[in-house]
Amino acid sequence: MRLIKLAPSQRVEGRWLVQLESGELLRVGENEVVSFALYSGKELSEEEVDALRAAGRASAVKEKALSLLSARPMSRKELIDKLTARPRNREKEPLTDQAGAEAVADRLEELGYLNDGAYASMVVRHYSAKGYGRRRLQEELYRHGVPRDYWEEALAEAAPPEDGVDAFLRKKLKPSDLEDRKALKRITDALARRGYRWDEIQDGLRRYGAELE
Repeated sequence: MRLIKLAPSQRVEGRWLVQLESGELLRVGENEVVSFALYSGKELSEEEVDALRAAGRASAVKEKALSLLSARPMSRKELIDKLTARPRNREKEPLTDQAGAEAVADRLEELGYLNDGAYASMVVRHYSAKGYGRRRLQEELYRHGVPRDYWEEALAEAAPPEDGVDAFLRKKLKPSDLEDRKALKRITDALARRGYRWDEIQDGLRRYGAELE
């Protein structure tokens, strides 16, 4: 099959459009242009066309993965889930299957673009700065798809629980609340939702002079 036109994409930098005499349009990266020695008028065997199609699909997956990671850091699981997600148009197929997404994730880990350990630390620092306790930090690590192997090392970077509890009490606790059991319950419930243990909450309230049963 003859390649009748080879031109760079006007929309996506680094992408090339390959027009075959059958009318099929393939989208490939610069690496494929070089590795397949492509040029207008080149004759391609069926095996070469099949290989070019596969290379183009892999290039599109890698391109999408890099675009996602440039928008925000994410875990390996989050990236794979996004790459294999079915488009809103249910008639279209996902960009790639599980094996294709795993292969791209492996390569990006080798290149240092994807690092679950570093991402776990970032998640903990971010939510710890928001004043969340250990249980809530664990929930966020789980929600972001971070493997449990990385949790303990990352959680060691969290701020001491008393810092978060005291910051919350400074903002929410009024002097009149110290004698108001309903007000204290609202505050303790709020701190529990933020991931603090009961003993951490008790200690914090006592530092502010509350008498607790």
